[in-house]
Amino acid sequence: MNYRHVFHAGNFADVFKHAVLSLLLKSLHRKDAPFCYLDTHAGAGRYDLSSDSAQKTGEFNDGIRRLWSADPLPELVDYLAAVRGSNTGDALRYYPGSPAVARYFLRPTDRMVLLERQPEECAQLKTLFAGDRRVTVLAQDGYAGLKALLPPKERRGLVLIDPPFEAEDEYARVVQGLRSAHARWASGIYALWYPLKNRPPVERFHRMLADSGIRKMLLVEFAPYPEDTGFRLNGCGMIVVNPPWQLDETLRSLLPSLLDVLRQHPSGRTGVSWLVPE
Repeated sequence: MNYRHVFHAGNFADVFKHAVLSLLLKSLHRKDAPFCYLDTHAGAGRYDLSSDSAQKTGEFNDGIRRLWSADPLPELVDYLAAVRGSNTGDALRYYPGSPAVARYFLRPTDRMVLLERQPEECAQLKTLFAGDRRVTVLAQDGYAGLKALLPPKERRGLVLIDPPFEAEDEYARVVQGLRSAHARWASGIYALWYPLKNRPPVERFHRMLADSGIRKMLLVEFAPYPEDTGFRLNGCGMIVVNPPWQLDETLRSLLPSLLDVLRQHPSGRTGVSWLVPE
């Protein structure tokens, strides 16, 4: 794989993904019982926005940089606290990847397992979380991890499936991975991120999910650009399996306000609907 997330860290897709992720993790605090967070494509864990790679694209300027200086949205207080936890004072230099965002929500009895195949990024993960006994980092394929690591001993938790979508069969692999995981652990929360470039592959992905036999799938999309070209990232979406109570209502309220901050075109849109109801 050639994908390196540092070029895209903190862009609008990261902001959307981590805003939803934060709401999901916060919902797990409603019960005192411990939970497990599993990240199938963990990445490096934290990204330096002052690096040459991040500065080359500058994508974070239309993402976290806008939100950082905007009037705070009440639903995003915890997410922004997680971002601030990776920085010093009011300066925005580092953007936390999903693992660093998730660690903000871990209580002493919770734990997370991070899977990353790329040796360099796996090494960075191990350095970032060294000494935190709640965190396990494995140099392992994410889809294989879904078979090997589920169900967790806690029987509560969240799985994030967030591949780079470089492979032509990635959508099919995501569906296959979800079906395998759900067969082992039907009560877990699953969050599946996907890009919005060309609509036909996304529609096929949705049909495969709807035909999987899995119930309770919430479909959430966020697109600051119109879907009029396949040569840029127009937006992104998440499928949430077993979403917590009232997540749909929270997102219907939050996402239009977030779009007002991150919009790139008048035709930008958000959407929250049930792909498969209960």
